[in-house]
Formats: sequence, C-alpha cells, structure tokens
Amino acid sequence: MAIREHIERAPAMYMQVAQRIADDIRRGRYKPGELLPSETQMVAMYGIGKHTARAAVAELRRMGLAESQQGKGSIVLPSAGVLPATQVVRSIHRTTKGSWSLPEAIEAEPPAVSRTTLDGPPALLLDQQDQDAISVDRLIHDPATGARMAHRVLIPMATAADVPSLAEQPDAEVSDLYQQLADAGLSLSFTEHVTARTPYPDERTALGLSDASPLLITYRVTGDADQDRPLLCEELKAPASTCQLTYPMTPTKAAAGRATRRRSQSE
Repeated sequence: MAIREHIERAPAMYMQVAQRIADDIRRGRYKPGELLPSETQMVAMYGIGKHTARAAVAELRRMGLAESQQGKGSIVLPSAGVLPATQVVRSIHRTTKGSWSLPEAIEAEPPAVSRTTLDGPPALLLDQQDQDAISVDRLIHDPATGARMAHRVLIPMATAADVPSLAEQPDAEVSDLYQQLADAGLSLSFTEHVTARTPYPDERTALGLSDASPLLITYRVTGDADQDRPLLCEELKAPASTCQLTYPMTPTKAAAGRATRRRSQSE
C-alpha cells in the first residue's frame, strides 16, 4: 500500500495579499493612521480581482490591523496587531498593617476639585442619578511612552456626609480615600467595569489622540461590602492605541447553592 504524501496547499490569494500588507504594516511601510491602498490600487499592485482585494481588506480588519471609515478607505490602526506599550496595572493591595497601596501614577498637572451633578454611567453605578458629588480630576501620564490618561474620582455628597474627612481633602491620594473609608468601619469591596467608545473632540485634544484611536474607559466602584452600597466611583480614560489594562485575577469560591446545583447536574 503506497504511503500518502502530505502536500501543503498554498493559502487562498486574499490571505496571501492580506499577509503581505500585514508584513508591510509591521515593517513601517504603512504607519498608524495612514490609508492603505484602495481596492482598485490593490488590483493593479497584486494582479488580483476586486473581490479578492475586498476579502483581503476584510481579513486585515479581522486581524486587528485596519479599520474601514466611510468616505475615506481603510486606515491602519495604531495598535498594528501588537500589544500597546503602556501597561496600566489595575491592582489594589492591602498591607499586613492594614494600609492601602495602588500602582504609582504620575500627574501631568495638579488635580482640579469641583462640585458636580452625577449623570451617565457613574450615576447609574452609584445609584445616585442627578445627585451632587465632589469631582477630582487628574491628568496622568507615562513618561516612558508619553501616553496620557484622564482620571476622575467622584465622591457622592451622601458618602461625604457619612465620612466627613473625605470632603476636607478630596484630592488626597486614592489609597488615602480608601483608608478613610476603612477607618470609618466600612468593609470595602471593588468592582471594575470596562467599556470603550470613540473619544469626544475635547478628549482627543486633552489626551493627544488621533481620529482613529478608540478610548478605553474603566469605572471602578468602591462599595460597602456589608451593606452592598456603592461609595465612590473612579473613572479612567486611556487611549486604546497606547494602553493595555492589566488585572490580577484572584480565584473566588463558588456560591454554595451554585456548587450544589453543579454537582447534582453531573450525577
């Protein structure tokens, strides 16, 4: 009986074209924010049909290297298929002595304190729609990569009434705010919500973003674990093109009811 030989089949033509352009992007021939060749130009450059060119562009989008914009064409994304350079560590540590510790953040300018009315996602997460709060805004940056991020702490007036020291120095380090809540006898819990959207014009200006760069937004809610009550909300806005969010993961035990249900289903 003859042994069957394995023959490697060449990738489809659209994949070959997509890989060629992907290599050109990584080598810097096409830079972030620049237009890729149009479908008509690809037909002339690679001797392919228009359908193949369209499929190659779709593959580049799937690879996370490009996006198509109405009326413009396909634009190289800033990430260019690699992890962003700025690692934003979203960890919270508590020392053996009970103090709180957060990753260091370097401020680009002094914090701004104001009074505001809660709305949007923070109001929903705090369950404080249209209620007054103290807002502390900081512009922070990573000197190694130049990435700029906007950080906001929202302290509802209801929380400040329960812990008056928060209103005395709301622009204290966030770890100090945690400490004040803990010193007031509250057992703290933390939940982080992450989303993304296109930045508004003022956000593009403040953070130095290009039109093609999406914005990562995290909402960290500090709550009272005993009463299941939200206390503070921190909002972080970071450019997705230069920043990656990193989270330490701590396994938790499944609820007793859920564990029992799983065992019964497996029997």
